[in-house]
Amino acid sequence: MSNPEEFSERIPSDTARGREVQEQIVAGMEQRGFSPRDVFGVRLALEEALVNAIKHGNRMDPAKSVQIDWSLSDSEVHIVIEDEGGGFDVNEVPDPTDDENLDKPGGRGIMLMRSFMSLVEYNDTGNRLTLEKRKDEVDED
Repeated sequence: MSNPEEFSERIPSDTARGREVQEQIVAGMEQRGFSPRDVFGVRLALEEALVNAIKHGNRMDPAKSVQIDWSLSDSEVHIVIEDEGGGFDVNEVPDPTDDENLDKPGGRGIMLMRSFMSLVEYNDTGNRLTLEKRKDEVDED
């Protein structure tokens, strides 16, 4: 990454605080000339990831927090979100596109994140998510 800026924030299990960090990251992307399409995708993926960490990971427990570390360069944004929950096995999340799962809500957020981000990785425990978005080379909008 060229000239990355690094940031770190620990927030309580509060979705409003998650949105504040999300807006900070998005504003940094806009300042560095990321396309509207990239900004839109990262905003959606971040919202999903932060809500999952707060609601599913920490179960809205006010005694638990979410650690968010991110770096931002002219070519990519790299975000690590870690909650204090017990984690989960991402391989056991049902595929929302399978016929038997079309009416079930689970798994859609992970699918959404994967469709918008360059990289989506969970640690073995499932309580730390790494998201990365490389700037679009060509914006075809």
